[in-house]
Order: sequence, then structure tokens, then C-alpha cells
Amino acid sequence: MNRRILLIGLPLLAAAFFLPEIDFQRVEAQGPTTLRIATVAPDGSSWMKVFKAWDASLNKATNGQVRLRFYPGGSQGDERDFVRKMRAGQMDGAAVTSTGLGIVVRSVLALSAPGLIDTYEEMDGVRDVLAADLDREFEAEGYKLLGWGDVGKTRIFSVHPFAKPSDLKNLRPWAWKDDAIFTEVLNVIGANPVRLGLPEVYPGLQTGMIDTVPGSAIAAVSLQWFTKLNYVTKQNSGILIGATILKKSAFDALSPEHQAALLETSKKAHDALAKRIRRDDDEAYKTILARGLQEVDTDRHRAEWERVAAEARKRLTGRVYSAQLLKRIEEALAAQRRR
Repeated sequence: MNRRILLIGLPLLAAAFFLPEIDFQRVEAQGPTTLRIATVAPDGSSWMKVFKAWDASLNKATNGQVRLRFYPGGSQGDERDFVRKMRAGQMDGAAVTSTGLGIVVRSVLALSAPGLIDTYEEMDGVRDVLAADLDREFEAEGYKLLGWGDVGKTRIFSVHPFAKPSDLKNLRPWAWKDDAIFTEVLNVIGANPVRLGLPEVYPGLQTGMIDTVPGSAIAAVSLQWFTKLNYVTKQNSGILIGATILKKSAFDALSPEHQAALLETSKKAHDALAKRIRRDDDEAYKTILARGLQEVDTDRHRAEWERVAAEARKRLTGRVYSAQLLKRIEEALAAQRRR
């Protein structure tokens, strides 16, 4: 009798051992899912307020079956660390700037090509034209682009007075370790970038390791950089792009109903985020001027700044983004400006 039980049990044990993995995933999918998302945005910032509201709306839409857990303030490291952790399965997604996006899809940096796009309306229009292509490129790398969340208008801040590009040669400008765009601008100028991670910027300003930083007013306030700076450009030189991306495997593991809820709540959240950041960036600029930072009017040297931007675009073409993509952006901008 025991031998018969054993003979019956062995095939059952083998069958259980070799059950398709999808069966276990389906069982797990029935329980609550928490999507882990990293960001450098500080807790209490405009980004985190919107992200928390997004989590609440998604929780309600899925009856508590899908939640978003955000890790703010760079608690998971720098943006390069976010990408590494997503690839390793330690994070499901990240809200990142152009730096993190460029690590995943290099060509997205064409949206930050020097001297091209300097208004939100132009950025929105160009992204509408490129939307399908960008979605495909991120999916090809294994990510779902959930929505754009820009970081404000690009300005240059400094401890010391400056006005024209060559002034930066005598300063210690910061460039993000993985940044390609501002680094190339500095290379064209002949300035020497100090390469640091984002969490190292504030300490670098404290110690004098760096004295000049590119960024937006809202970022300078949120990260407290402005407390160590004295000058800021009146004219912005671009739009600091950002977006929330999710590992496609994490998205695909959700039920169709939960995927739809995630996409719907994401659109509403990122639409709200765009309005809030644009408003708050303008308010932050007024705040830092009221706190004593002096405006630098770069219009007096506009031709020099434009020559630097044009040369940087030329050097980046074919290395960071293609000539064809740059041409599409230029054509989209020309079409908008004719309206």
C-alpha cells in the first residue's frame, strides 16, 4: 500500500514542481500590489503633494488593490541608482529628470538640445508630435512612460556675477555626473565642469567646491540651493524636462482593469503636476528675487549665448541624438511659431 501511495505521490510532486510560473503570478496578482517609485523630489514639495494625491486616487479606483509607494528626497540614491534598481527589480519605477530619462532612452535628450525650446507651449507641442515615437522607444527598453512632470525653466545660478558665456571659465560650474547637455555647453565655452551627483550639490556649495549651478527656481528653492547663491539669469535657456516611468514588467503584471486605472489616474496626476510646477516655478523665481538674488540680464550678450548653443547642438548631434530627430523638432517648432 505504501509503495502504491509513493508511486502516485511522485508524479503529483513532479507536476507541482513544474507548474508554469504564470499560475503563481496570477494568484499573487489577486492580492494588493504596491508599485515602488523613487524620486529626488523632497518630501513636502509640489511633486510629492501631487504624487500622494495620485496614490489616493489610484487606491480608490482599484478598491485598494494597487498602491503607489514613493521614496522621496533621493533616499534611493541618485537617478542613475534609480535606473540600476529598476533593472535589478528593487524599484518598479521612478520620477526622473532628463538625466535619468537619458540613461534609459538617450535620444530623449533632444528635447533639451541647447537653444531650441524655451517655453512650455513649445515643449508641449513638440512632445505631442513625438509622443508615439517616444512611447515606443521607452517600451523597447522595457519601460512604460506614464506621464511628463517637468521641473521648471532652466536658469543659471551663481555665487559670483556673470553675464556672458566666457565668464563661466573663471567659475566652478556644477554638471550632473550623467548630464550630457550642460556639460557640452561648458565644453564649448571652455569652462571646467565639476561632476557631482545631485545630493552632493548643496554640500558642494557650502564648501565652495562649486559656485555655479544650472536649474530651475523651484528646484533651487526645494533643494535650498538658493540660500548659497547670489545671482540668477533673468532669461531661461530651456525647459527642464522630467517624467515618471514604470518597468513594463510591473505594468504588464497588473490586470487590464488596473492598468486602465493606473493610466487614467496618471494622466490626471501629471496634468495637475504640470500646472502646479509651472505656477510654483514662477512663484519660486519671485521668492528668490525677494530674498536678495540679483537678476542677470543675458540679453546684452544674446548673440554669444546663441553661438555657444548652436555649437553645442552640433557636437551633440550624432552622438546623443540623431540629425533626423533634431530636424523633426526644428520643423515642429517652426510650424508652431508660424501659427
